[in-house]
Amino acid sequence: MNTGKNFLFWLFIMQIISVISCRSQSNTDQTMQNTNLINRKPVVAGQFYPGRPDELKAELIRLFADAVPRQATNDVLAIISPHAGYVFSGPVSASSFNQIDPRKKYNTVFVIGSSHRTMFDGASIYNKGHYETPLGIVKVDLETANLLINKNDVFTYRSDAHDYEHSLEVQLPFLQYILETDYKIVPVVIATQNRNTVKKIAEALKPYFTKENLFVISTDFSHYPEYEDAVKVDKATADAIVTGIPEEFLSTLRKNEQKRIPNLATSICGWTSVLALMYITEVNPGIKYVPVDYKNSGDAKHYGDKSRVVGYYSIAVYAGNDNPAENKSANQAENSDLTLSAKDKQKLLEISRNTLEQYIRTGKIPVVKDNELSDNIKTCCGAFVSLHINGKLRGCIGNFSQDIPLYKVVQEMTVSSATRDYRFAPVEADDLSKIDIEISVLTPLKRIESIDEIEPGRHGIYIRKGARTGTFLPQVGTQTGWDLEDFLGHCARDKAGIGWDGWKDAELFTYEAIVFSEHEMK
Repeated sequence: MNTGKNFLFWLFIMQIISVISCRSQSNTDQTMQNTNLINRKPVVAGQFYPGRPDELKAELIRLFADAVPRQATNDVLAIISPHAGYVFSGPVSASSFNQIDPRKKYNTVFVIGSSHRTMFDGASIYNKGHYETPLGIVKVDLETANLLINKNDVFTYRSDAHDYEHSLEVQLPFLQYILETDYKIVPVVIATQNRNTVKKIAEALKPYFTKENLFVISTDFSHYPEYEDAVKVDKATADAIVTGIPEEFLSTLRKNEQKRIPNLATSICGWTSVLALMYITEVNPGIKYVPVDYKNSGDAKHYGDKSRVVGYYSIAVYAGNDNPAENKSANQAENSDLTLSAKDKQKLLEISRNTLEQYIRTGKIPVVKDNELSDNIKTCCGAFVSLHINGKLRGCIGNFSQDIPLYKVVQEMTVSSATRDYRFAPVEADDLSKIDIEISVLTPLKRIESIDEIEPGRHGIYIRKGARTGTFLPQVGTQTGWDLEDFLGHCARDKAGIGWDGWKDAELFTYEAIVFSEHEMK
Protein backbone atom coordinates (compact mmCIF):
# COMPACT_ATOMS: atom_id res chain seq x y z
CA MET A 1 0.00 0.00 0.00
CA ASN A 2 2.80 2.36 0.90
CA THR A 3 4.51 1.49 -2.38
CA GLY A 4 1.28 2.26 -4.27
CA LYS A 5 0.84 5.55 -2.43
CA ASN A 6 4.45 6.55 -3.15
CA PHE A 7 4.02 5.73 -6.81
CA LEU A 8 0.85 7.87 -7.07
CA PHE A 9 2.56 10.70 -5.18
CA TRP A 10 5.54 10.75 -7.51
CA LEU A 11 3.29 10.43 -10.55
CA PHE A 12 1.39 13.52 -9.32
CA ILE A 13 4.66 15.43 -8.80
CA MET A 14 5.87 14.52 -12.30
CA GLN A 15 2.60 15.73 -13.82
CA ILE A 16 2.99 19.09 -12.07
CA ILE A 17 6.59 19.38 -13.27
CA SER A 18 5.44 18.53 -16.78
CA VAL A 19 2.74 21.25 -16.74
CA ILE A 20 5.18 23.83 -15.39
CA SER A 21 7.72 22.83 -18.02
CA CYS A 22 5.16 23.16 -20.82
CA ARG A 23 4.03 26.55 -19.58
CA SER A 24 7.61 27.67 -19.24
CA GLN A 25 8.37 26.52 -22.78
CA SER A 26 5.24 28.25 -24.07
CA ASN A 27 6.24 31.49 -22.37
CA THR A 28 9.76 31.13 -23.73
CA ASP A 29 8.41 30.60 -27.26
CA GLN A 30 6.16 33.62 -26.91
CA THR A 31 9.04 35.73 -25.57
CA MET A 32 11.24 34.60 -28.45
CA GLN A 33 8.45 35.40 -30.91
CA ASN A 34 8.06 38.90 -29.49
CA THR A 35 11.83 39.37 -29.35
CA ASN A 36 12.16 38.32 -32.98
CA LEU A 37 9.71 40.97 -34.19
CA ILE A 38 11.47 43.47 -36.43
CA ASN A 39 9.58 46.73 -36.65
CA ARG A 40 9.75 48.62 -39.90
CA LYS A 41 11.28 51.99 -38.97
CA PRO A 42 10.24 55.23 -40.69
CA VAL A 43 12.56 56.12 -43.57
CA VAL A 44 11.03 59.33 -44.95
CA ALA A 45 10.26 61.09 -41.65
CA GLY A 46 11.95 64.48 -41.77
CA GLN A 47 11.72 64.43 -45.57
CA PHE A 48 8.18 63.73 -46.71
CA TYR A 49 6.70 64.83 -43.39
CA PRO A 50 7.98 66.26 -40.07
CA GLY A 51 10.21 63.89 -38.12
CA ARG A 52 9.46 65.27 -34.66
CA PRO A 53 6.20 64.14 -33.01
CA ASP A 54 5.15 67.63 -31.94
CA GLU A 55 5.82 69.12 -35.36
CA LEU A 56 4.08 66.23 -37.11
CA LYS A 57 0.99 66.54 -34.93
CA ALA A 58 0.85 70.30 -35.51
CA GLU A 59 1.09 69.72 -39.26
CA LEU A 60 -1.73 67.17 -39.14
CA ILE A 61 -3.92 69.55 -37.14
CA ARG A 62 -3.39 72.19 -39.81
CA LEU A 63 -4.09 69.80 -42.68
CA PHE A 64 -7.28 68.39 -41.18
CA ALA A 65 -8.58 71.85 -40.35
CA ASP A 66 -8.61 72.64 -44.09
CA ALA A 67 -9.76 69.19 -45.22
CA VAL A 68 -13.05 68.54 -46.98
CA PRO A 69 -15.57 67.65 -44.23
CA ARG A 70 -16.91 64.12 -43.89
CA GLN A 71 -19.59 63.67 -46.52
CA ALA A 72 -21.47 60.63 -45.20
CA THR A 73 -21.92 58.27 -42.26
CA ASN A 74 -19.43 55.65 -41.12
CA ASP A 75 -19.78 53.17 -43.98
CA VAL A 76 -16.69 54.31 -45.85
CA LEU A 77 -15.16 51.11 -47.19
CA ALA A 78 -12.08 52.52 -48.89
CA ILE A 79 -10.25 55.73 -49.63
CA ILE A 80 -7.75 56.66 -52.31
CA SER A 81 -5.07 58.97 -50.94
CA PRO A 82 -1.84 60.47 -52.37
CA HIS A 83 1.60 59.76 -50.97
CA ALA A 84 3.85 62.72 -51.76
CA GLY A 85 5.43 65.12 -49.29
CA TYR A 86 2.84 66.66 -47.01
CA VAL A 87 3.61 70.18 -48.24
CA PHE A 88 2.33 69.06 -51.64
CA SER A 89 -0.24 66.28 -51.17
CA GLY A 90 -1.03 66.60 -47.47
CA PRO A 91 -4.22 68.66 -47.92
CA VAL A 92 -5.70 66.07 -50.29
CA SER A 93 -4.65 63.15 -48.08
CA ALA A 94 -6.32 64.83 -45.11
CA SER A 95 -9.53 65.14 -47.15
CA SER A 96 -9.41 61.39 -47.85
CA PHE A 97 -8.87 60.40 -44.23
CA ASN A 98 -11.41 62.98 -43.06
CA GLN A 99 -14.13 60.84 -44.67
CA ILE A 100 -13.53 58.21 -41.98
CA ASP A 101 -15.63 58.19 -38.83
CA PRO A 102 -12.97 58.74 -36.13
CA ARG A 103 -14.84 56.56 -33.64
CA LYS A 104 -15.61 53.62 -35.91
CA LYS A 105 -13.98 50.37 -34.81
CA TYR A 106 -12.19 48.76 -37.72
CA ASN A 107 -10.86 45.24 -37.30
CA THR A 108 -8.12 45.68 -39.87
CA VAL A 109 -6.96 48.48 -42.14
CA PHE A 110 -5.44 47.24 -45.40
CA VAL A 111 -2.88 49.80 -46.58
CA ILE A 112 -2.03 49.08 -50.21
CA GLY A 113 0.52 50.74 -52.45
CA SER A 114 2.42 50.00 -55.64
CA SER A 115 6.18 49.54 -55.38
CA HIS A 116 8.46 52.37 -56.50
CA ARG A 117 11.65 50.32 -56.11
CA THR A 118 11.28 46.64 -56.89
CA MET A 119 9.44 44.42 -59.36
CA PHE A 120 8.28 40.82 -59.10
CA ASP A 121 5.12 38.98 -60.04
CA GLY A 122 3.14 39.36 -56.85
CA ALA A 123 2.80 41.47 -53.72
CA SER A 124 4.71 41.66 -50.46
CA ILE A 125 2.98 41.75 -47.07
CA TYR A 126 4.98 42.89 -44.06
CA ASN A 127 4.66 40.12 -41.45
CA LYS A 128 7.90 40.49 -39.51
CA GLY A 129 6.75 43.04 -36.97
CA HIS A 130 4.98 46.38 -36.83
CA TYR A 131 5.36 49.75 -38.54
CA GLU A 132 6.67 52.79 -36.69
CA THR A 133 6.20 56.52 -37.25
CA PRO A 134 7.22 59.52 -35.11
CA LEU A 135 3.75 59.23 -33.51
CA GLY A 136 4.42 55.68 -32.29
CA ILE A 137 3.86 52.08 -33.30
CA VAL A 138 1.18 51.05 -35.79
CA LYS A 139 0.45 47.41 -35.06
CA VAL A 140 0.39 44.94 -37.93
CA ASP A 141 -2.33 42.28 -37.99
CA LEU A 142 0.24 39.50 -38.06
CA GLU A 143 -2.37 36.75 -37.99
CA THR A 144 -4.11 38.01 -41.12
CA ALA A 145 -0.80 38.83 -42.80
CA ASN A 146 0.51 35.30 -42.27
CA LEU A 147 -2.78 33.76 -43.34
CA LEU A 148 -2.76 35.67 -46.63
CA ILE A 149 0.84 34.71 -47.35
CA ASN A 150 0.34 31.05 -46.47
CA LYS A 151 -2.84 30.61 -48.51
CA ASN A 152 -2.05 32.64 -51.64
CA ASP A 153 0.87 32.24 -54.03
CA VAL A 154 0.62 35.90 -55.06
CA PHE A 155 1.65 37.05 -51.57
CA THR A 156 5.06 36.77 -50.00
CA TYR A 157 7.37 38.82 -47.80
CA ARG A 158 10.31 40.61 -49.37
CA SER A 159 12.26 43.15 -47.37
CA ASP A 160 13.23 45.13 -50.48
CA ALA A 161 9.55 45.88 -51.10
CA HIS A 162 9.16 47.58 -47.71
CA ASP A 163 12.54 48.84 -46.52
CA TYR A 164 12.54 52.11 -48.47
CA GLU A 165 8.99 52.22 -49.86
CA HIS A 166 7.30 55.49 -48.87
CA SER A 167 3.82 54.94 -50.31
CA LEU A 168 2.56 53.12 -47.22
CA GLU A 169 4.55 54.98 -44.60
CA VAL A 170 3.21 58.45 -45.43
CA GLN A 171 -0.39 57.26 -44.96
CA LEU A 172 0.10 56.04 -41.41
CA PRO A 173 0.36 59.36 -39.50
CA PHE A 174 -3.01 60.37 -41.01
CA LEU A 175 -4.45 57.09 -39.78
CA GLN A 176 -2.91 57.55 -36.33
CA TYR A 177 -4.33 61.05 -36.08
CA ILE A 178 -7.89 60.44 -37.26
CA LEU A 179 -8.80 57.08 -35.69
CA GLU A 180 -9.65 57.18 -32.00
CA THR A 181 -10.17 53.41 -31.71
CA ASP A 182 -7.67 50.54 -31.72
CA TYR A 183 -6.88 48.97 -35.08
CA LYS A 184 -4.25 46.92 -36.85
CA ILE A 185 -2.97 47.17 -40.39
CA VAL A 186 -1.98 44.80 -43.16
CA PRO A 187 0.73 46.56 -45.23
CA VAL A 188 0.62 45.39 -48.87
CA VAL A 189 3.10 46.47 -51.56
CA ILE A 190 2.10 45.40 -55.07
CA ALA A 191 5.22 44.78 -57.15
CA THR A 192 3.70 43.50 -60.40
CA GLN A 193 2.23 45.12 -63.49
CA ASN A 194 0.64 41.89 -64.66
CA ARG A 195 -3.13 42.42 -64.80
CA ASN A 196 -3.86 38.75 -64.18
CA THR A 197 -1.72 38.78 -61.06
CA VAL A 198 -3.42 41.96 -59.86
CA LYS A 199 -6.75 40.19 -60.34
CA LYS A 200 -5.52 37.28 -58.19
CA ILE A 201 -4.44 39.74 -55.50
CA ALA A 202 -7.93 41.26 -55.60
CA GLU A 203 -9.58 37.84 -55.33
CA ALA A 204 -7.50 37.02 -52.25
CA LEU A 205 -8.38 40.33 -50.57
CA LYS A 206 -12.06 40.41 -51.57
CA PRO A 207 -13.32 38.42 -48.52
CA TYR A 208 -11.87 41.17 -46.31
CA PHE A 209 -13.69 43.98 -48.12
CA THR A 210 -16.41 44.42 -45.51
CA LYS A 211 -17.78 47.18 -43.32
CA GLU A 212 -15.63 45.87 -40.49
CA ASN A 213 -12.42 46.66 -42.39
CA LEU A 214 -11.00 49.68 -44.22
CA PHE A 215 -8.92 49.79 -47.40
CA VAL A 216 -6.45 52.66 -47.92
CA ILE A 217 -5.17 52.84 -51.50
CA SER A 218 -2.02 54.91 -51.91
CA THR A 219 -1.37 56.66 -55.23
CA ASP A 220 -0.46 59.95 -56.84
CA PHE A 221 -1.96 60.83 -60.22
CA SER A 222 -0.26 62.51 -63.21
CA HIS A 223 3.49 62.98 -63.11
CA TYR A 224 5.25 66.02 -64.55
CA PRO A 225 2.93 67.64 -67.13
CA GLU A 226 2.18 71.36 -67.00
CA TYR A 227 -0.47 72.52 -64.53
CA GLU A 228 -3.42 72.81 -66.94
CA ASP A 229 -2.61 69.50 -68.64
CA ALA A 230 -2.49 67.82 -65.23
CA VAL A 231 -5.92 69.14 -64.29
CA LYS A 232 -7.42 67.68 -67.48
CA VAL A 233 -5.70 64.31 -67.44
CA ASP A 234 -6.28 63.82 -63.70
CA LYS A 235 -10.00 64.50 -64.12
CA ALA A 236 -10.18 61.98 -66.95
CA THR A 237 -8.44 59.37 -64.80
CA ALA A 238 -10.61 60.10 -61.76
CA ASP A 239 -13.79 60.00 -63.85
CA ALA A 240 -12.77 56.55 -65.08
CA ILE A 241 -12.18 55.33 -61.52
CA VAL A 242 -15.55 56.65 -60.41
CA THR A 243 -17.26 54.42 -62.98
CA GLY A 244 -16.06 51.44 -60.94
CA ILE A 245 -15.33 49.58 -64.19
CA PRO A 246 -11.75 48.25 -64.42
CA GLU A 247 -11.74 48.18 -68.22
CA GLU A 248 -12.86 51.80 -68.37
CA PHE A 249 -9.99 52.71 -66.07
CA LEU A 250 -7.41 50.80 -68.15
CA SER A 251 -8.81 52.22 -71.38
CA THR A 252 -8.51 55.76 -70.05
CA LEU A 253 -4.88 55.20 -69.09
CA ARG A 254 -4.18 54.04 -72.64
CA LYS A 255 -5.99 57.06 -74.11
CA ASN A 256 -4.03 59.43 -71.85
CA GLU A 257 -0.81 57.87 -73.09
CA GLN A 258 -1.87 58.14 -76.74
CA LYS A 259 -2.50 61.87 -76.37
CA ARG A 260 1.27 62.35 -76.00
CA ILE A 261 0.84 65.09 -73.42
CA PRO A 262 4.22 66.84 -72.97
CA ASN A 263 6.24 65.51 -70.02
CA LEU A 264 3.47 63.11 -68.89
CA ALA A 265 5.39 60.15 -67.45
CA THR A 266 2.32 58.40 -66.04
CA SER A 267 -1.35 59.17 -65.45
CA ILE A 268 -1.30 57.44 -62.06
CA CYS A 269 1.70 55.82 -60.41
CA GLY A 270 -0.28 53.41 -58.21
CA TRP A 271 -2.51 52.14 -61.00
CA THR A 272 -2.09 48.50 -59.96
CA SER A 273 -3.30 49.29 -56.43
CA VAL A 274 -6.33 51.17 -57.75
CA LEU A 275 -6.99 48.38 -60.24
CA ALA A 276 -6.92 45.81 -57.43
CA LEU A 277 -9.54 47.82 -55.56
CA MET A 278 -11.69 48.10 -58.69
CA TYR A 279 -11.45 44.35 -59.29
CA ILE A 280 -12.58 43.82 -55.69
CA THR A 281 -15.64 46.05 -56.09
CA GLU A 282 -16.65 45.45 -59.73
CA VAL A 283 -19.26 42.77 -59.00
CA ASN A 284 -20.92 44.77 -56.23
CA PRO A 285 -23.58 47.14 -57.65
CA GLY A 286 -24.01 48.86 -54.28
CA ILE A 287 -20.49 50.28 -54.27
CA LYS A 288 -20.03 53.94 -55.21
CA TYR A 289 -16.80 55.85 -55.88
CA VAL A 290 -17.04 59.55 -55.05
CA PRO A 291 -14.43 62.29 -55.75
CA VAL A 292 -13.69 64.29 -52.62
CA ASP A 293 -10.80 66.67 -53.33
CA TYR A 294 -8.19 67.51 -55.96
CA LYS A 295 -4.99 69.52 -56.09
CA ASN A 296 -1.62 69.20 -57.73
CA SER A 297 1.85 70.22 -56.66
CA GLY A 298 1.46 73.52 -58.48
CA ASP A 299 -1.07 74.54 -55.82
CA ALA A 300 1.46 74.25 -52.98
CA LYS A 301 2.13 77.63 -51.42
CA HIS A 302 5.75 78.81 -51.79
CA TYR A 303 6.69 75.58 -53.62
CA GLY A 304 4.29 75.31 -56.54
CA ASP A 305 6.13 75.03 -59.87
CA LYS A 306 3.35 74.95 -62.45
CA SER A 307 5.60 73.87 -65.32
CA ARG A 308 6.06 70.32 -63.97
CA VAL A 309 3.48 69.06 -61.49
CA VAL A 310 2.20 65.90 -59.84
CA GLY A 311 -1.54 65.40 -59.39
CA TYR A 312 -3.32 64.33 -56.20
CA TYR A 313 -6.90 63.05 -55.99
CA SER A 314 -8.98 62.08 -52.99
CA ILE A 315 -11.67 59.51 -53.72
CA ALA A 316 -13.90 57.72 -51.21
CA VAL A 317 -15.73 54.43 -51.69
CA TYR A 318 -19.12 54.03 -50.03
CA ALA A 319 -21.63 51.26 -49.58
CA GLY A 320 -25.17 51.59 -50.86
CA ASN A 321 -27.08 54.72 -49.91
CA ASP A 322 -24.16 56.19 -48.00
CA ASN A 323 -22.96 57.71 -51.28
CA PRO A 324 -23.06 61.46 -50.63
CA ALA A 325 -23.30 62.15 -54.36
CA GLU A 326 -26.79 60.67 -54.22
CA ASN A 327 -28.05 62.60 -51.24
CA LYS A 328 -30.30 65.59 -51.70
CA SER A 329 -28.15 68.19 -50.02
CA ALA A 330 -27.69 70.25 -53.19
CA ASN A 331 -31.34 70.81 -54.02
CA GLN A 332 -33.50 69.26 -51.32
CA ALA A 333 -36.36 71.10 -49.69
CA GLU A 334 -36.48 68.94 -46.58
CA ASN A 335 -35.47 70.75 -43.39
CA SER A 336 -35.34 74.10 -45.23
CA ASP A 337 -37.92 75.38 -42.76
CA LEU A 338 -36.09 73.98 -39.74
CA THR A 339 -36.77 76.03 -36.64
CA LEU A 340 -35.12 75.82 -33.26
CA SER A 341 -36.80 76.86 -30.05
CA ALA A 342 -34.91 78.69 -27.33
CA LYS A 343 -34.85 75.40 -25.45
CA ASP A 344 -33.34 73.61 -28.49
CA LYS A 345 -30.63 76.25 -28.83
CA GLN A 346 -29.82 76.10 -25.13
CA LYS A 347 -29.57 72.31 -25.31
CA LEU A 348 -27.21 72.41 -28.30
CA LEU A 349 -25.00 74.95 -26.53
CA GLU A 350 -25.03 72.72 -23.45
CA ILE A 351 -24.01 69.71 -25.54
CA SER A 352 -21.24 71.73 -27.16
CA ARG A 353 -19.97 73.07 -23.83
CA ASN A 354 -19.97 69.63 -22.16
CA THR A 355 -18.20 68.15 -25.17
CA LEU A 356 -15.58 70.90 -25.12
CA GLU A 357 -14.95 70.60 -21.40
CA GLN A 358 -14.72 66.81 -21.32
CA TYR A 359 -12.66 66.44 -24.48
CA ILE A 360 -10.07 69.02 -23.47
CA ARG A 361 -9.79 67.62 -19.94
CA THR A 362 -10.03 63.87 -20.65
CA GLY A 363 -9.68 63.36 -24.41
CA LYS A 364 -13.13 61.70 -24.50
CA ILE A 365 -16.37 62.81 -26.15
CA PRO A 366 -19.36 62.43 -23.81
CA VAL A 367 -22.26 60.20 -24.80
CA VAL A 368 -25.52 62.07 -25.38
CA LYS A 369 -28.79 60.22 -24.70
CA ASP A 370 -30.86 60.98 -27.77
CA ASN A 371 -34.12 59.91 -26.13
CA GLU A 372 -33.93 63.13 -24.14
CA LEU A 373 -33.62 65.33 -27.23
CA SER A 374 -36.25 67.03 -29.37
CA ASP A 375 -36.83 65.94 -32.96
CA ASN A 376 -35.29 69.20 -34.20
CA ILE A 377 -31.99 68.45 -32.48
CA LYS A 378 -31.99 64.95 -33.96
CA THR A 379 -32.67 66.24 -37.48
CA CYS A 380 -29.86 65.51 -39.94
CA CYS A 381 -28.31 68.77 -41.06
CA GLY A 382 -25.01 70.63 -41.14
CA ALA A 383 -23.55 73.06 -38.63
CA PHE A 384 -20.50 75.17 -37.84
CA VAL A 385 -19.15 75.70 -34.36
CA SER A 386 -17.16 78.87 -33.69
CA LEU A 387 -15.14 79.56 -30.56
CA HIS A 388 -14.37 83.12 -29.45
CA ILE A 389 -12.28 84.63 -26.67
CA ASN A 390 -12.94 88.31 -25.91
CA GLY A 391 -14.77 88.66 -29.20
CA LYS A 392 -11.89 87.27 -31.27
CA LEU A 393 -12.11 84.04 -33.22
CA ARG A 394 -10.39 81.08 -31.55
CA GLY A 395 -11.52 78.31 -33.90
CA CYS A 396 -14.22 77.61 -36.48
CA ILE A 397 -14.94 74.40 -38.37
CA GLY A 398 -18.16 73.03 -39.84
CA ASN A 399 -19.77 70.19 -41.77
CA PHE A 400 -22.48 70.33 -44.46
CA SER A 401 -23.42 66.66 -44.13
CA GLN A 402 -27.13 65.90 -44.37
CA ASP A 403 -26.63 62.37 -43.03
CA ILE A 404 -25.62 63.06 -39.43
CA PRO A 405 -27.94 64.18 -36.59
CA LEU A 406 -27.47 67.82 -35.64
CA TYR A 407 -26.36 67.16 -32.07
CA LYS A 408 -23.63 64.79 -33.30
CA VAL A 409 -22.42 67.33 -35.86
CA VAL A 410 -22.23 69.91 -33.06
CA GLN A 411 -20.15 67.53 -30.94
CA GLU A 412 -17.76 66.70 -33.76
CA MET A 413 -17.35 70.32 -34.88
CA THR A 414 -16.80 71.46 -31.29
CA VAL A 415 -13.85 69.09 -31.00
CA SER A 416 -12.54 70.03 -34.44
CA SER A 417 -12.80 73.77 -33.78
CA ALA A 418 -10.97 73.36 -30.48
CA THR A 419 -8.17 71.10 -31.71
CA ARG A 420 -7.96 71.05 -35.52
CA ASP A 421 -8.20 74.63 -36.74
CA TYR A 422 -4.63 75.12 -38.00
CA ARG A 423 -4.89 78.90 -37.53
CA PHE A 424 -4.82 78.46 -33.77
CA ALA A 425 -3.06 76.35 -31.18
CA PRO A 426 -5.31 73.67 -29.67
CA VAL A 427 -7.51 74.86 -26.83
CA GLU A 428 -6.11 74.13 -23.37
CA ALA A 429 -7.87 73.70 -20.03
CA ASP A 430 -6.95 77.24 -18.96
CA ASP A 431 -8.84 78.61 -21.98
CA LEU A 432 -12.15 76.93 -21.23
CA SER A 433 -13.61 79.56 -18.91
CA LYS A 434 -12.80 82.34 -21.42
CA ILE A 435 -14.41 80.73 -24.46
CA ASP A 436 -17.78 81.76 -25.86
CA ILE A 437 -19.38 79.16 -28.14
CA GLU A 438 -21.33 80.14 -31.24
CA ILE A 439 -23.31 77.59 -33.28
CA SER A 440 -24.50 78.11 -36.85
CA VAL A 441 -27.11 75.53 -37.87
CA LEU A 442 -27.25 75.30 -41.66
CA THR A 443 -30.21 74.86 -43.98
CA PRO A 444 -29.68 72.56 -46.97
CA LEU A 445 -27.63 73.87 -49.88
CA LYS A 446 -29.63 75.38 -52.75
CA ARG A 447 -28.16 75.50 -56.26
CA ILE A 448 -28.40 78.94 -57.86
CA GLU A 449 -28.00 80.04 -61.47
CA SER A 450 -27.31 83.74 -60.86
CA ILE A 451 -25.50 85.69 -58.17
CA ASP A 452 -28.56 87.96 -58.12
CA GLU A 453 -30.14 85.24 -55.97
CA ILE A 454 -27.60 85.88 -53.20
CA GLU A 455 -28.78 88.16 -50.43
CA PRO A 456 -25.72 89.41 -48.47
CA GLY A 457 -26.01 88.93 -44.73
CA ARG A 458 -28.74 86.34 -45.17
CA HIS A 459 -27.09 83.78 -47.41
CA GLY A 460 -23.90 81.85 -46.97
CA ILE A 461 -22.11 80.85 -50.16
CA TYR A 462 -20.75 77.44 -51.15
CA ILE A 463 -18.59 77.20 -54.28
CA ARG A 464 -17.74 73.94 -56.03
CA LYS A 465 -15.50 73.49 -59.05
CA GLY A 466 -14.57 69.88 -59.73
CA ALA A 467 -13.32 68.48 -56.44
CA ARG A 468 -12.50 71.91 -55.01
CA THR A 469 -14.90 73.63 -52.66
CA GLY A 470 -15.06 76.66 -50.41
CA THR A 471 -17.60 78.36 -48.19
CA PHE A 472 -18.29 81.50 -46.19
CA LEU A 473 -20.97 81.66 -43.50
CA PRO A 474 -23.65 84.36 -43.93
CA GLN A 475 -22.21 86.46 -41.10
CA VAL A 476 -18.80 86.72 -42.84
CA GLY A 477 -20.15 89.18 -45.39
CA THR A 478 -21.60 91.36 -42.65
CA GLN A 479 -18.50 91.22 -40.45
CA THR A 480 -16.06 92.10 -43.24
CA GLY A 481 -18.09 94.74 -45.02
CA TRP A 482 -17.35 93.13 -48.41
CA ASP A 483 -19.64 93.73 -51.35
CA LEU A 484 -21.02 90.70 -53.22
CA GLU A 485 -18.14 90.39 -55.69
CA ASP A 486 -15.58 90.62 -52.89
CA PHE A 487 -17.54 87.97 -50.98
CA LEU A 488 -17.42 85.63 -53.98
CA GLY A 489 -13.85 86.48 -54.95
CA HIS A 490 -12.42 85.86 -51.48
CA CYS A 491 -14.33 82.60 -51.18
CA ALA A 492 -13.17 81.40 -54.60
CA ARG A 493 -9.53 82.37 -54.07
CA ASP A 494 -8.98 81.96 -50.34
CA LYS A 495 -11.27 79.01 -49.61
CA ALA A 496 -11.74 77.01 -52.82
CA GLY A 497 -8.30 77.79 -54.26
CA ILE A 498 -9.66 78.40 -57.78
CA GLY A 499 -8.60 82.03 -58.23
CA TRP A 500 -10.40 85.32 -57.68
CA ASP A 501 -12.67 84.88 -60.72
CA GLY A 502 -13.01 81.11 -60.32
CA TRP A 503 -16.58 81.45 -59.09
CA LYS A 504 -17.70 82.63 -62.52
CA ASP A 505 -17.60 79.13 -64.03
CA ALA A 506 -18.13 77.16 -60.80
CA GLU A 507 -21.26 75.69 -59.25
CA LEU A 508 -22.77 78.12 -56.75
CA PHE A 509 -24.98 77.24 -53.80
CA THR A 510 -26.56 79.30 -51.07
CA TYR A 511 -27.70 78.37 -47.60
CA GLU A 512 -28.97 80.09 -44.51
CA ALA A 513 -27.89 79.73 -40.92
CA ILE A 514 -29.58 79.88 -37.53
CA VAL A 515 -26.87 81.54 -35.44
CA PHE A 516 -26.84 81.64 -31.63
CA SER A 517 -24.18 81.83 -28.94
CA GLU A 518 -23.66 81.37 -25.22
CA HIS A 519 -23.40 85.07 -24.43
CA GLU A 520 -26.66 85.77 -26.29
CA MET A 521 -28.52 83.00 -24.46
CA LYS A 522 -27.48 84.07 -20.97
